[in-house]
Amino acid sequence: MLEVRTATAADRRDVVRVMAIAFDDDPVTRWLVPRDRDLEPLFAAHTRWGHAAPGCTDLALLDGEPVGAAFWDPPGYRVPAWRQLAAIPVYARALGRQLGRGATLESVMHKARPHGELWYLAGVGAIRRGEGIGTALLRHRLDGASGPTYLESSKQENIALYERFGFELRETIQVPDGPPLWPMLRKG
Repeated sequence: MLEVRTATAADRRDVVRVMAIAFDDDPVTRWLVPRDRDLEPLFAAHTRWGHAAPGCTDLALLDGEPVGAAFWDPPGYRVPAWRQLAAIPVYARALGRQLGRGATLESVMHKARPHGELWYLAGVGAIRRGEGIGTALLRHRLDGASGPTYLESSKQENIALYERFGFELRETIQVPDGPPLWPMLRKG
């Protein structure tokens, strides 16, 4: 049976492992972290430093086994400046020589993000596709969310999933020397 719940601190390793597996074939993630490098350090950094709003990471379990996760930033959430500074060495270790790409990507995404208070889906991933895991993760958070929600899809084939939840495609973001992103907004 598929269950989705809010992840706890004890779930951090499972969230990191699931996201690393789910994003192994993601074009944007692999533009940042080449195939010969492990993705777990990147997702460990996201979990601890980038998208660590309390109660805003979800975990999907199939018969008790972790199979999916989602990072959400709630309306008004901002990573404090001291945490951003403290995270630089962690991201530097995760990205290695691609740290500049990471900074460029973050800047481009930040500039494209709508202003105002909104939920931000920073990432949703499932290690098994076509079984409703992503749908369950989205439903878990969106059913109780009020106001607008925003995301950037790093895979064009995921757009239809988001559209089923009322997200509308915005102008494509072209990362300099990198892959495109498809930003989507769901009005609240």
